Amino acid sequence: MVVLIILGFIVLAAGIVGCVLPIIPGPPLAYASLILLSIARSWEPFSPVVLIVLGAVTAAVTVLDYLMPLITSKWKGASKAGIWGSVAGMIVGMIFFPPFGVIIGTFVGAVLGELLFSNRPDSALKAGWGVFLGTMLGIALKLAVSGVIAVYFLGAVLRG
Repeated sequence: MVVLIILGFIVLAAGIVGCVLPIIPGPPLAYASLILLSIARSWEPFSPVVLIVLGAVTAAVTVLDYLMPLITSKWKGASKAGIWGSVAGMIVGMIFFPPFGVIIGTFVGAVLGELLFSNRPDSALKAGWGVFLGTMLGIALKLAVSGVIAVYFLGAVLRG
């Protein structure tokens, strides 16, 4: 069962890294570390309530992570062109300039989308900042949830 605990550490670390890298699903991987530890220790380290609550929070944050850039960009006045530009910028940034290209790419993509295809180029920077703000909020939420999960995991490992 030591193998499952070591695998849990690896999955937890990947989950924390995944909070910043969009390719890796951070909080779900961090949550998987709790499941691995629970299996290794015959489901004793965590109560069912803890696992259900953390699972629900993980699911909610995962969904919010995808919605936050859309919500904040709309709040800042982005058009569909800005939103699609941010998606394209995120993909280009992820491929060519990882890991920070994702963050920069979403901003640049939103601004370019607004400038090139929108009828309101004056709102391009506001749209870019909206996407950037949403991306940063999503990362912060993922890191917070994964951090809480890490505390539970490490606490259970240290308790033996």
